[in-house]
Amino acid sequence: QVQLVESGGGLVQAGGSLSLSCAASGRTFRNYGMAWFRQAPGKEREFVSAIRWSGTTTLYADSVKGRFIISRDNAKSTVFLQMNSLKPEDTAVYYCAASPFLVVTNNKDHYNVWGQGTQVTVSS
Repeated sequence: QVQLVESGGGLVQAGGSLSLSCAASGRTFRNYGMAWFRQAPGKEREFVSAIRWSGTTTLYADSVKGRFIISRDNAKSTVFLQMNSLKPEDTAVYYCAASPFLVVTNNKDHYNVWGQGTQVTVSS
């Protein structure tokens, strides 16, 4: 089983960019689909983006489509989230998650390994 550690969060002005990273430990990283979720104060944790184990298929929430890009480097056991044109409503704690499912999924119940989260704050 992998363990996940996110990094790269911070404070940015609206319209700016941030890049998140999620480093995985364990030799089985390439067997997992990976995703990013986020949770704003007082709200449910919501899906942001996911990528298949091979990197060939990606999935995005409508709210971030065209602004965020997910990618992975299996050789480095790392998944990335490039966030562009950030909006105040993107403010949340962002979580990296791993799923043993072979298909890309936006269902958080399909993810059985979670990181500790990294705070992203977008000021207006």
